[in-house]
Amino acid sequence: MAAAAVRYLRADPANRSRGKSAARPVVEALPRPELRCVGEHERAPVDQAEFRRVLGNFATGVTVITAPGAPETPSASGTLVTPAPAPAPAGFACQSFSALSLDPPLVVFMVGRTSTTWPRIARAGVFCVNVLGADQGELCRRFAVSGADKFAGVAHTPAPATGAPRLTDAPAWIDCTIHAVHPGGDHLIVVGRVEALGADADAMSPLLFHRGRFGELRA
Repeated sequence: MAAAAVRYLRADPANRSRGKSAARPVVEALPRPELRCVGEHERAPVDQAEFRRVLGNFATGVTVITAPGAPETPSASGTLVTPAPAPAPAGFACQSFSALSLDPPLVVFMVGRTSTTWPRIARAGVFCVNVLGADQGELCRRFAVSGADKFAGVAHTPAPATGAPRLTDAPAWIDCTIHAVHPGGDHLIVVGRVEALGADADAMSPLLFHRGRFGELRA
């Protein structure tokens, strides 16, 4: 299924019905914007606690954004600096995720500027969005903490296009390359180009987050 999804996304729309593939057009990523702190004159007179309380009424799905370990990088002397024993994958729990564009296929997620995981994802240049199911609340909590080995005991396989960790039993996954990054106040807006994706037709209902608590859809 994964291979078929990759071929479909890389096929020219005019040839999909005939089962033919064609080289996809090159979409240039936007230049990296200048990132800066929010100025005092830009701050709105809104209490942050009240902002969170009101926005918490908007129910969202829950995802885990993952990326493979960053490759070796040369030091200033030109020699390779190799992490020991090997680059570890990165990941964090994310509610701020959405589809963005159908043609080209783009998705978007938001990450805090103070995130220690984001620089590792940025170095990798790719990521996989793992959509969590209703019984995966504990998995979400694992990826919501900082400083721990988030992948310890977590089954995963490489996503087909980028090699980013695809979490086992996640109802759906979207495999992406980083297309653009934009500033958004105290967050960054990360746009990803979809390279492959898939979903389990028999998967459980999605995990939801509402008013600071996990929930699920009910018939």
